[in-house]
Parts: sequence; C-alpha cells; structure tokens
Amino acid sequence: MKKLLPLFCVLGVAAQPAFAANDINNLQALLQSEFRALSEDLGSALSYKPITPAEPLGITGFDMGIEVTATKMSKSEQAWKTATNSSSGIGTLYVPKLHVAKGLPLDIDVAAFYSAIPTTNIKLTGVELRYAPLPGGVATPAVAVRASYTKLSGVDQLAFDTKGLDVSISKGFAMFTPYAGVGQVWVSSAPAASTGLSGESFTQSKVFAGVNINLGMTNIALEGDKTGGTSSYGMKLGFRF
Repeated sequence: MKKLLPLFCVLGVAAQPAFAANDINNLQALLQSEFRALSEDLGSALSYKPITPAEPLGITGFDMGIEVTATKMSKSEQAWKTATNSSSGIGTLYVPKLHVAKGLPLDIDVAAFYSAIPTTNIKLTGVELRYAPLPGGVATPAVAVRASYTKLSGVDQLAFDTKGLDVSISKGFAMFTPYAGVGQVWVSSAPAASTGLSGESFTQSKVFAGVNINLGMTNIALEGDKTGGTSSYGMKLGFRF
C-alpha cells in the first residue's frame, strides 16, 4: 500500500491543470442556469462509486485500496472557470480516494472513503451499507442492494451532498469478477445566501459496470459509470480478501 499511495497522488495532481488553483469561491458570478449545470456535473462526479462486485466480503473480509475516478465536466466547463475565477477551469475532474470496506455477518458490508481533490478546496467523504440477499456461489451470481451517502466539505460557499440507492449483480470466473448495476442518486446543492443563488435538488439515474481482478496479494478493479448522463471512469488498486 505504501508503494501505491505515491502513484495515485501523482496521478491525481498531474490530472488537474498544472498547479492551477481551482478553488470554488466565486459562485456569486454564476447565473442560476450555470449553477444548475455545475451542480449536475458535481452530482455525477461526487456521488458514490462502488468499484466493487456484488458478492459480500464475509465476516473476515476486507477490501482496501487507493482509487481514482475521472468525470468529464461536459455541462459546466465554462461555469467552472467562472466559479473558480480561473482562466483554465477543469475539463475533467479527477477524484482520488482512500477506500476501505469491511464484511459483517448476514452478508452485509460497510464501506467508507475520503478524498481531497488536488488543486481545489473540495474534500469529500462517503459511506455505504450493502446487503446481498443472494450472496452467490459456484454456479449462481451474487445480487446486492446498496445505500450510499457522500458529503462535500471545504467549500465555504456550497453545502453539497448526495444520497444513492442501487442494485448490482456479479459472477466470478477464476480471478475475474465482472459486475453491473443500476440505481438512482438524489443531489442536494445549497449555495451560501451571499451568492444570491437558489438551491438545487434533483435526481439522477445511474448505470455502472466493471470488473474486479484478484491477483492474490494485489486486487485491481475497473469501472465505468454514467450518472445523470455524464460518464465517469474509475480504477482501484489495493487488497481484497
């Protein structure tokens, strides 16, 4: 894990415009329509990304890793420039995370992550509770239902959080476990009163698919996600047992 952390830190920093400050501190300069577009892209980028198959970890199981997700700011690239009072803005938002999951009895898993996004004042935390009514077996797939929550911090002008529900299915084949799922995300984006903007609350549909590759002492997971019509791609590198 110590070897993986510098790699992902480098990826996260290099992915943003070179050492440019992109703090969200100028929301008052946005039109309401621009704030809505920014909120939709943030909902796509900052909502929960599982990057894990549906099968439960089991009471002794852990899944720990460093991950990065990338989301194209397709609706709000210009709004980013205005909101951050920057000439560069952010075309693609890269979110590095430290992610830990633990298996519990009764095919229940809990997980949490923490993120501090380089070159911005965005910090993000997330949690999930997942239950597998069908834990899967040699000949049968696993099916899981997940409730999730993420919350932004560090941005004085914005209170932002997401809530999610999804169902996923996976089936292991040797070291490979492909998975897919669908769900819904509820976004709450509340600007400070001083900005003169109104809050935005809305829902976004979600579909995702990926594959987990277990190489013994190393675990790799790759995932594609489309939330609110905006695509994200993620990779997690760590340990799963």
